[in-house]
Amino acid sequence: MLRIVLLGLCAVQLTGCIAAYPRDGVPTAHMATAEVSGYPSDIRVWGDSGDSFPPDRLIAFRDERIQAAKADPSIRLRQLDALTISGGGSSGAFGAGILAGWTKAGTRPRFDIVTGISTGSLIAPFAFLGPAYDDRLKHAFTTIKDANIYTEHSFLGVLSSASFTSNAPLARMLDEEVTEDMLDQIAAESGKGRRLFIGTTNLDADRPVIWDMGAIAASHRPDRLQLFKQVILASTAIPGIFPPVELKVTAAGKTYHEMHVDGGTSNQVFLMPAGLSLRELDRTFHARVKARLYIIRNGRTTPVPGIVKATLPDIAEKAVSSLIKTQGIGDLYRLYAISRRDGIAYNFIDVPADFTSEPKTPFENKFMRALFEKGYEMGRAGVPWKNVPPGFSRGAGSSR
Repeated sequence: MLRIVLLGLCAVQLTGCIAAYPRDGVPTAHMATAEVSGYPSDIRVWGDSGDSFPPDRLIAFRDERIQAAKADPSIRLRQLDALTISGGGSSGAFGAGILAGWTKAGTRPRFDIVTGISTGSLIAPFAFLGPAYDDRLKHAFTTIKDANIYTEHSFLGVLSSASFTSNAPLARMLDEEVTEDMLDQIAAESGKGRRLFIGTTNLDADRPVIWDMGAIAASHRPDRLQLFKQVILASTAIPGIFPPVELKVTAAGKTYHEMHVDGGTSNQVFLMPAGLSLRELDRTFHARVKARLYIIRNGRTTPVPGIVKATLPDIAEKAVSSLIKTQGIGDLYRLYAISRRDGIAYNFIDVPADFTSEPKTPFENKFMRALFEKGYEMGRAGVPWKNVPPGFSRGAGSSR
């Protein structure tokens, strides 16, 4: 996918003929107060905000869990299990395999919080609803191929669409997989004090956005399904490769459109807004909350050596892929620092170094099936969780 963009950019630079399409973006003075038309402001927050989390939202979270625990023994008031799933394109097959194998092992928790970025946003709703959706995850990540995700634009198409491919096939797949019934189930679980978050990047504001997908589902608005799928498409919209998603918002009494792209341009993984600490939950619950964090990194964190051809596309492709991997490692360290600060048990897993296959196309079916099976076998045998980020210690232990 990187090569498609890089070759295209070379052509664009040589011709110099791309023109921007007209937009009604939110003026910078109103970006902080813009709201999705028809929805309350609490369906999303800035991911990088250092402000204290609104106390009313924490109280609602507490009250929902207390009420739900009376009838649902899986709601444990003094314990939280969180799962965060990274981006990684076709390597999302690894995360899907880990989850299915983990279910088979009989040790998979019922997650209280699930977050997803990019390909992780495609997995997150299914992971949130639990093992009953494992077969659908397997089907999604082992039967698709490139034509199910994108089609390449002609040169004129690139000029008019601001991307080198169309993700219309992916949108059609979401139409089949994400249904009103699924949103009803997500809304019901959200009402029990469980949370499903997906990350995008507001390109105009240059900031990450965390969407409360349960709140969208629970709104029961007639357009909730459309917005739910738009957020997922935005989270997977790799800039330049897929078209950005323009979301209709209101600010200062006027209507505008925000431009949202792949959440991975801001963070490869996230747990919660920057301003929220687990200690705030302790104070809200009037008790110490024991928390465990599980991070599925859909990619490698180890070097992938190989002789790079002395061509501009090959050099640029290798450099950008290395940059993305380094960003992902940095995010693992950020979550480790948060875990140490808040007393959260930290666990992460990535694609192991002994899996050496590389896809011949961006979404090669053979590669995805092999990676799913690798993840499945690792999960079934007992996921070898690492308790520190890569390179922090040579003797990382097993899961707590």
